[in-house]
Amino acid sequence: MPKTAEDYFNSGFDKYELQDYKGAIQDYNKAIKINPKYSDAYINRGVAKGNLQDYRGEIQDYNEAIKINPNYANAYSNKGVAKAELQDYKGAIQDYNKAIKIKPKYANAYSNRGNAKYELQDYKAAIQDYNKAIKIKPKYANAYINRGLAKGNLQDYKAAIQDYNKVIKINPKDDNAYINRGVAKGNLQDYKAAIQDYNKAIELNPNYVEAYFNRGNAKYGLKDHRGAIQDYNKAIELNPNHADAYNNRGLAKISLGQKDDGCLDFSESSELGLSEANGAIKENCN
Repeated sequence: MPKTAEDYFNSGFDKYELQDYKGAIQDYNKAIKINPKYSDAYINRGVAKGNLQDYRGEIQDYNEAIKINPNYANAYSNKGVAKAELQDYKGAIQDYNKAIKIKPKYANAYSNRGNAKYELQDYKAAIQDYNKAIKIKPKYANAYINRGLAKGNLQDYKAAIQDYNKVIKINPKDDNAYINRGVAKGNLQDYKAAIQDYNKAIELNPNYVEAYFNRGNAKYGLKDHRGAIQDYNKAIELNPNHADAYNNRGLAKISLGQKDDGCLDFSESSELGLSEANGAIKENCN
């Protein structure tokens, strides 16, 4: 008995779940060949293409799904995500607008629209979208995280910390929430509390480069230059191309009177593309 479009669709879904995205696409191709109006197959094929970073091909599939079903809110929302991957944030917002018009309580679309506005540095408008997403879905951890980041960019660090607190309450193992809360506390010059958050992030994820880097910054703020250097060492061990870590390690070494070693770090940072290091070289290495 020949396979139906549904058989190929289900086979494609199974392959997708196994992260065999190319195999999934082949099955969705067969499903669509049998049933050219199979909108769900276009959607799923688009998602698989997105996992292969074929964002333009992904968008084409969502367009096909929308031709078949003009009220397919998920197709518009997914298309917005793909456009955001291509850094077409204004185009993404237009798609999220359409998704929300079709489905006014679409929390993900509000959150993603907030992300696009955030990328356009329209932080106040982004916060409004995160507010809407959270009102619809009160335990939406990503919306709290991103709202916290937007508030941080508006220098409202105390409000940002409140959002990170909520994320940690929802998921006590969210290492990003601890990192971000640490950054906000550091911006308030509460370095000791920031270090506690970085410690927790490292406990949850021992290879979290930015946790070591940021903890180094907090220790530097406390004038614990030797402790800062240890953390910058670890960050560089995990990411040998971390230009900021070389630069900041150089500053810590200069503070300890280690001029030659500090200047070597500034030189490495400059070679990795950090223009700020050139200023440090002029100031400290003549």
